[in-house]
Amino acid sequence: MNTRAFGAAVPLEAKELAAAPVRYPRPSRLATRLAPGGAKAEQGAATLGLHTVGDLLEHLPRDRREARAVAELVPGESATVLVQVRSIASRQVRRRGMRPLVEATVADDTGAMKAAFFNQPWLVQRYPAGTRLVLHGKYQARNRFGVQAHAQTAEAVTGAGTVGAGGDAVAHYPATEGLSSTQILALVRRHAEAFRDVLEPLPAALRARERLPDRPAALRAAHFPARESDHDRARNRLAFDELLLVQLALLQRRRRRGAGAVAPRLNRPRDLTARWLSEMLPFPLTGDQAAALQAIDADLASRRPMQRLLMGEVGSGKTVVALYAMLRAVEHDLQAAMMAPTETLAEQHFATIQALMPGELVRVGLLTGSTPARRRADLLAKLASGELSLIVGTHALIEGTVRFARLAVAVVDEQHRFGVRQRAALDAKGADGERPHVLHMTATPIPRTLALSNYGDLDFTVLRELPRGRKPVETFVCSSERERARAYDRIREELRAGRQAFVVCPLIEESEALQARAASAEFERLRASDLRGWRVVLLHGQMRPAEKQAAMASFASGRADVLVATSVIEVGIDVPNATVMLVENAERYGISQLHQLRGRIGRGGHASLCLLFGPKESPRLRALAAGSDGFALAEVDLELRGEGELVGTRQHGSAQYKVAELPRDAELLERARLHADRIVAEDPELERREHALLGEALARVYGEEAAAPIRA
Repeated sequence: MNTRAFGAAVPLEAKELAAAPVRYPRPSRLATRLAPGGAKAEQGAATLGLHTVGDLLEHLPRDRREARAVAELVPGESATVLVQVRSIASRQVRRRGMRPLVEATVADDTGAMKAAFFNQPWLVQRYPAGTRLVLHGKYQARNRFGVQAHAQTAEAVTGAGTVGAGGDAVAHYPATEGLSSTQILALVRRHAEAFRDVLEPLPAALRARERLPDRPAALRAAHFPARESDHDRARNRLAFDELLLVQLALLQRRRRRGAGAVAPRLNRPRDLTARWLSEMLPFPLTGDQAAALQAIDADLASRRPMQRLLMGEVGSGKTVVALYAMLRAVEHDLQAAMMAPTETLAEQHFATIQALMPGELVRVGLLTGSTPARRRADLLAKLASGELSLIVGTHALIEGTVRFARLAVAVVDEQHRFGVRQRAALDAKGADGERPHVLHMTATPIPRTLALSNYGDLDFTVLRELPRGRKPVETFVCSSERERARAYDRIREELRAGRQAFVVCPLIEESEALQARAASAEFERLRASDLRGWRVVLLHGQMRPAEKQAAMASFASGRADVLVATSVIEVGIDVPNATVMLVENAERYGISQLHQLRGRIGRGGHASLCLLFGPKESPRLRALAAGSDGFALAEVDLELRGEGELVGTRQHGSAQYKVAELPRDAELLERARLHADRIVAEDPELERREHALLGEALARVYGEEAAAPIRA
């Protein structure tokens, strides 16, 4: 009987295992400074963050390239080969200033060839006849294999045996100038004994329950799998570690944030809010909205500060839910604030809240960076005295000069665009040692996998149901000039019917490098040609605040027929009379961003049309044309773009993984969450003996404030 240890290269007899001395890992050895050799290699290692042996072992291959047989090489192609040196020598090159050229005759079972190494004369001693090598380079005519100069793309392979005819997988590492993938592979082989010093952070019971290999063996197998199944199991184990640590960090952040923190208890009977809902709200609540209000009521009635994420389908009525939470504070004679990331969005929320509270039910103020000094001073005084109950604003709300009499509820819209410190600054605006209840909002439907990965420290409320009477938006992908002409015909038809239209462009000014229609140029063109005679206005983020307000007011009131804009209109714009949208260069946007843009139309009782100009073969555009379910589209977006790019641009500070992949590892994430829930419930500070190494791993990855770096 013999046994192959997971990740090991050689089988072990049972008696050898029994007789083997017990060896404990010595993690201090992993802190040994890495010496890749040479100034360029040192610089390359520093660029990659490879400072110690431990860093090296955690630097995993990006993929595994199949080695080619010598007989299969095609002139002009780059390839990796596994060969054995038959002879090697250097000769002087006639060119002045050139160091000797090293030429080796190398072979595998299928044939022989010459390998040339430039500017590396020391290789004659390093690779004598009989050395087995991994080479990466370009096969050239006359049976010559040119190994890249200055890159040391040769690596000696240890172990006995003949060199086969290709087909073996060779690890390919993320590399940089001065330190090639093959050099990294050679370094890992040189330090292979250090795998034995890697600590196992997971409790044995958890590993047994999940049937996971130990971490040292998994790391070794990630670099040097004996068979393909070893590589898959190793990847699964390392991905689980990443996901578990993220979940532990998020849960610890949630627990620490709540520990000792108190918020005002908002549990009085509903008076103001009941009257608002029954007499003043111009439409009935959906079932999802009613359920959201119930969950928020339960949160607000507790002394534990609410931390809830409200996400929903485009047009599902998130602002109504947010306003309800704010009014609950007002009817307790307390204050509420809503913070938005841009002035345009803050202004839209301000207008929407005023429209939802007819008759001056509650006074509401607007504070942004552009608020005039006199108006700003008046707002600050009324906030400090408690005279002003509701305030909508931008980052201006968290400036040191802004003081609330007693802030009880804070709503943070598009919360992924605010950092941890900014949200903490809003938390600190509470009075008398209390923190406000916080409702986070996002207009982008988030797949459960991403929600758990990035927002696992929050409670979730989801709005899927749309208000009654809302008609779906028809979406078409257009690319030809004939389709463009028809698109303008359809826009003019809608305008003649008394409706309004959006034209969205990805840039403000023309760019020769990016062949995209710019908003400013398209605005001028449309006024002079296709939409001549119609009232066209321009809106983009670089306009003066007064100009932006004038453009939006003109379009919202119906005084303008067409709004030419950038994606500044992505969220918060509510013009029910707008029924058609044309998006230029739509392939430049993500699915979720396009879905948000499309959500600006179809908000009234009229049929609406969205025209996406871009390549018809684009999977993103095809997905938009085929479906209108924002959550289903978010899953498609996650598949196509990865977990960090769901809002058109990369979410700043969102959890990024070296091994785990979402949504591929969604099931693994769910299991990691279950284990993290149990561990934190039983041992919140990871003080038990079986959790000691897990706690060290958490601190090593995320620092003492375990969760703070996840969404900085």
